[in-house]
Amino acid sequence: MAISSTINKVSLNIADMDRQYYQSHELTVAQHPSENDFRFMMRLIAFMVNASEQLCFTKGLDCDDEPELWQKTLTDDIELWIDLGQPDEKSIRKACGRAKQVIFYTYHQRKAQVWWQQQQQKLQRFDNLKVIHINAQGVDSMVKRSMQLQCNIQDGEIYLNDDNSNFTITLDSVL
Repeated sequence: MAISSTINKVSLNIADMDRQYYQSHELTVAQHPSENDFRFMMRLIAFMVNASEQLCFTKGLDCDDEPELWQKTLTDDIELWIDLGQPDEKSIRKACGRAKQVIFYTYHQRKAQVWWQQQQQKLQRFDNLKVIHINAQGVDSMVKRSMQLQCNIQDGEIYLNDDNSNFTITLDSVL
């Protein structure tokens, strides 16, 4: 019998002073059996930074043809494609061809640096692509089946807390 995904309930309050976005989100997010808590939190952070009423989680690891998050228009055009990790050029080219804007978030510093050195020249040509590195060590300690998170974003820094912990998360724009 296959191991099923863990379902996490996330009550998220976002105060993004940089974008003037203030909203509460009640999220139900599946955590794939192969996904560790750190990667799960990277998905949540990517949501926080780009939050809108239309942004939603996709099938993610269960589907090779979809990103982790996307925002679509009413006519089903993809406005924003958000993914994690260090994809190959083919995946990036495909995403840039399908979406108006594409953001890839990297999160393991050493792996991301090596990947970026190998891909940098090839990726310069995509005008609708951003690559951003998330610095968020220790946030995986926040993962619970039911979470209440407060996210404040100001001057490019993310202040994330729950009842037990506080983290300052920074984003480094690579491309």
